[in-house]
Amino acid sequence: MPTLVPPVLPPGTLAKTAQPALPADGGLTLRPWQTTDAPAVVAAFRDPAIQQWHRRRADSEDEARDWIARWRATWQAETDAHWAVVDTATDALVGRAALRCLALSEGQADAGYWTLPAARGRGVAASAVAAMAAWAFEDVGFHRLELQHSVANPASCRVAAKTGFALEGTRRAALRHPDAWHDMHLHARLAPEA
Repeated sequence: MPTLVPPVLPPGTLAKTAQPALPADGGLTLRPWQTTDAPAVVAAFRDPAIQQWHRRRADSEDEARDWIARWRATWQAETDAHWAVVDTATDALVGRAALRCLALSEGQADAGYWTLPAARGRGVAASAVAAMAAWAFEDVGFHRLELQHSVANPASCRVAAKTGFALEGTRRAALRHPDAWHDMHLHARLAPEA
């Protein structure tokens, strides 16, 4: 059945190129994940806060390498785009940023991130989300990015506000975390008007 609406981004928009590294404020770089990042991923997912808000744990480096392989494969599949957030000078991992649930035809994606405990409070998440959003809007042509977080996670609400994601509402009991069902704030940011 023919569509009356052309896609915002045609198939192949991402897969036709290698995943880029993105410079971010604060001496950070978002780069594609490498298998050598597996020990840092295991350490990150031992953090209780990452487990609380991301609902997962990594039990071994082999498991983390499998995750990294899947994260890398999603670029070619055009379903997600995952980056390691690293200190530009040392390449030390400080966090993760991702655009998930890519809907190229609609020009939409969901922003996600985490920050290692030692890097919290330094603006890492906001710098990473800002760099990722700038790339998505300016370099690729996305129309809308969403960012959702538990209402019990005020730090994520601050990241959304700092990066221009307007609060659109609350999704009641929308996501189950280890402790209970959580209401989720829905924030969104639209491509700048030309």
